[in-house]
Amino acid sequence: MPNSVTRPGKRERLIHSAAELLHRQGVQRTTLAQIAEHADVPLGNVYYYFKTVAELVDAVIDHRQAVIYDTLARLDKRATPKAKLKGLAKMWTDSADMVAENGCPLGSLVSELNKSHDRVTDHATVLLGTTIDFIERQFRELGRRDAAALSVTMMSRIQGAALLANTFGDASLMKAEVRRIERWLNELA
Repeated sequence: MPNSVTRPGKRERLIHSAAELLHRQGVQRTTLAQIAEHADVPLGNVYYYFKTVAELVDAVIDHRQAVIYDTLARLDKRATPKAKLKGLAKMWTDSADMVAENGCPLGSLVSELNKSHDRVTDHATVLLGTTIDFIERQFRELGRRDAAALSVTMMSRIQGAALLANTFGDASLMKAEVRRIERWLNELA
């Protein structure tokens, strides 16, 4: 009997489609109708799972948070804090083309939602906060007393490079900054 791939349920398809469209188009330009069409779910069914756009955005944030936790757990298996930090930086190199086209999926979403100054904004800040906390923990394990400042510096460099790569549509800007971050990590350790 051949292996069959089970199609994700409607709720999961809606969340994945929303995540993709929110990243490509932004929150303000993405409609529930577009999400439903992209997910191949009848528009009326969307309201069964999500009563409001904010509920769907919350689900996207939760999904992205789960991805972050999974990614950081994989990085935590690396042997040294420096290897963990370099692995994290390399992830942005691996996604540089996508970042150049649509921006950082975390930074762009948090930045856009921050303009609304509502409950969803507070929920979204966890996306970057979790990563910054991970970075800080690695610097602390390296014995750095300035771990909090270094973690903000590293995230600022990554997000700044993502912004420039997206603004100019040039993935090489992201890749070049990650190489500089890797050299910086070698000097710090």
